[in-house]
Parts: sequence; C-alpha cells; structure tokens
Amino acid sequence: MSTFKIKFEIIPRYLSGPSKRRPCITLDPCLFMVAHDTGNPGSTAAGNVSYFENSRDEAEASAHLFVDDKEIIECIPFLTSVPEKAWHVRYNTGIDNEQFGADANDAAGGVELCYGGTIHLSEAYTRYLWVLAYSCYQHGLNPKTDLSGHHLLDPTRKTDPMNAFNLLGKTFEEFVQDVVDEYNDCLRAEEDEDNMPMKLEDWQWDMLYQVLGTAYNSDQLGWNWMQKIVDKTMTATELAFVNTVLDGRVDRGIEV
Repeated sequence: MSTFKIKFEIIPRYLSGPSKRRPCITLDPCLFMVAHDTGNPGSTAAGNVSYFENSRDEAEASAHLFVDDKEIIECIPFLTSVPEKAWHVRYNTGIDNEQFGADANDAAGGVELCYGGTIHLSEAYTRYLWVLAYSCYQHGLNPKTDLSGHHLLDPTRKTDPMNAFNLLGKTFEEFVQDVVDEYNDCLRAEEDEDNMPMKLEDWQWDMLYQVLGTAYNSDQLGWNWMQKIVDKTMTATELAFVNTVLDGRVDRGIEV
C-alpha cells in the first residue's frame, strides 16, 4: 500500500461548536475538494481562524483549512480528526450537483489560500498544493477530476481562488496540474525512500549488526547482507525482506 510524504504540519485549531460556522455535523463521504482564497489580502491563516472563532455565531460561512506561507491551520476537522461539514459554497447553485452529484457543503473539503501583504505567496502556494494533494490522498480522490474552484461553482458571485492565482500567473488548469504533480511526487517520494539506504545512527547500525550477526553465525544469513550493514547501504525494503525470511525459515535451516 502506498503512503504519502508528510511535508508540513497541519495544526488543529478547531472553532468552538456547535455554532453557525462549525455545525459539528459529520461529513461522510468527501466526494471532492474546493479551492478558495480568502479575498482579503494580507490576512494570515491564524488571523482568519481567530476571526472565525470570534464571529462563530454571526454567519454560516467557514472552511476546513487556511494556508499561508508559515502555517496550515485546520479549524474544522477534516484531516486531523473525524471530518465535519463546513459552509464554504452557497447552497443551490446547482453546478456542484451537476458535476459531483452533491452540494459542496455536504460532500466537499474547503481550503483557503492566504495571500498579499507580507505573505510570501509562492511559499503559501507550495503548502496549499501539498495539503490539497494530501486531502485527495486521505479521502481517496483523484486530484485531476475531483478538484474544483469556488469561482467555478458560483461564477456569478465568486472569483476565488483566481484572486491569488492571477498574482502567480497561474490558470486554474495549471493549478490542477500542479496538485496532480504534487500528489504523484509525494507518493513516489515515499516509495523511493523505501529503496534508499536507511538513515540510522552509528549505534543503530551496530545494534542491527549484532542482531543479524546471530543469524549469520548460525549460517542462516549470507555475508552479503552483513556487508550491507557494514557499508550502511541496507534499505528498509531489504531489512523487511530479511526479517520476513528469517522469521519464516530459520527453523527450517534455509540460508538467506
């Protein structure tokens, strides 16, 4: 089973609820993702979440995550706990139902990109791509087909996330491809790490040598495997293979 490379910390800072902004209703299942930007240049992830908390009983408008150049903050559970609904797209636009068979509020994750002011937009965009790709991975979505923009779902009222993307010179189609590329890279990165020499401390290599040395001394393990430990080139995949074979065959006297 593939795993996904965790590049950034997701900070859970949940809004109080039940409230207008956080209804505390389970989101099940998540069918697609919606990209947003705050439309408020200079406002940070922490600033937006603080504003939402202070106005939690004033409006039925929210999002799951806010992303800037320093933090990814989750204010309504989505990736760090049991997913809940957020109110991030107007009901009854009809477009979300036509494309995905459900209202975005009931079946989609909403992620807000912060931009402007002192925010380093390219850094924020890097985190934004990753958390959207990770969201797709966590919820079994295809980033190429299961990602929309607020401006696409409510075109007569909304322009986000293009407010931020225009500053980057990005079309929405280019953005989607960026998420796809990030998704694939994070999967490959984890797979590649399994085939790279393990990053162990010297004492850990020594301990591994001692443990597997017992199998070598009893003719259950070939020296080629011990040499990999001496050279510190053994990979996690190789170690898992050696352990599996030793566990299964040591009593049968078969050399690895």
